[in-house]
Amino acid sequence: MGSGEDNPGGTSGGVGGIVRGAVLKALVVFGGVLLIRRLRRSTTRWDHARAVADALSGEKFSREQARKDPGNYFNLRILTCPATEMVDGSGVLYFEQAFWRAPEKPFRQRFYMVKPCPKEMKCDVEDIAEHLTTIQLSRCERGKRCLYEGSTPPGGFPNSWSGAAYCTSDLSIHKNGEIHIWDKGFDDDGNQVWGTKAGPYEFKPAPKSNYDDMFSPLNFSAPLSLEKIENSYAIDDQ
Repeated sequence: MGSGEDNPGGTSGGVGGIVRGAVLKALVVFGGVLLIRRLRRSTTRWDHARAVADALSGEKFSREQARKDPGNYFNLRILTCPATEMVDGSGVLYFEQAFWRAPEKPFRQRFYMVKPCPKEMKCDVEDIAEHLTTIQLSRCERGKRCLYEGSTPPGGFPNSWSGAAYCTSDLSIHKNGEIHIWDKGFDDDGNQVWGTKAGPYEFKPAPKSNYDDMFSPLNFSAPLSLEKIENSYAIDDQ
């Protein structure tokens, strides 16, 4: 009698164990799929836009280039800081450029709007400046020194400074907030009339100062690690 009662219980326990094991395996597999999808979708286009805005911000100098190659480069200072945020989330940055000895007299001032590229375009981030000039930035290919790079569309945009008819701009963003800018002016015949011919200006961040404290209330959000961006190649369409 006792052994007869044990058999049904043993059978039920075995079936229940199999069911519980199958359910557990299914949950593990399902959880793994969700985790992979979350990791792949962890970096959105807006994350890339915020990373670019953060990398552009700050005080940077070309002093190293000027010291190594004074015949082609001046020691210039650029200062970029958050100005506001648009309704759609686009970040607006104030930018100024001056000789390092006269930072109070910038010879170039402009506003930039940084936002994700439209889904139909083959780029990640748009950097829109004066005259609605747009630099379309894309992730650099693996193995390159830069993180993002881009340029103005073919033909550049109108510019009349120093005999120019139009100008072009190339921009690349590197680790640690270093940015390379190559602005050039051309006349109607395509001759370069201003801007360095040796290569882009390489601006490196100034040592930590009171800059962060000064503008921290205007920050759009917590800075997104460029290392995280560098290691993530999955771009969401959000």
